[in-house]
Amino acid sequence: QVQLVESGGGLVQPGGSLRLSCAASGSIFSINAMGWYRQVPGKERELVARMFRVGGSTNYADSVKGRFTISRDNAKNTVLLQMNSLKPEDTAVYYCNADTYSPMVGSYWGQGTQVTVSS
Repeated sequence: QVQLVESGGGLVQPGGSLRLSCAASGSIFSINAMGWYRQVPGKERELVARMFRVGGSTNYADSVKGRFTISRDNAKNTVLLQMNSLKPEDTAVYYCNADTYSPMVGSYWGQGTQVTVSS
């Protein structure tokens, strides 16, 4: 079992910044990658950023490249998402994700945290 606890969401004006944090506990070695997805009602869930546990390779959605940065603290099993130059289009519920190596186990998800970018 893997547990994911998110923090850091909130309300911010366009151009502002937020930092999301996701702490993982449990069977850490089963995790292939951790990252962040976001979703708004009526739209598809999309990958925002992802980092592989071993090696640290990253992926970003084109819409956030240059504005968002994913990082990690392996000692704390925590992944961070620094979000700068926020836009109203970034408004969504952000979910932390831990993808495992096993298709039989699948993925784990955090509880979700609301990010609202509005003037």
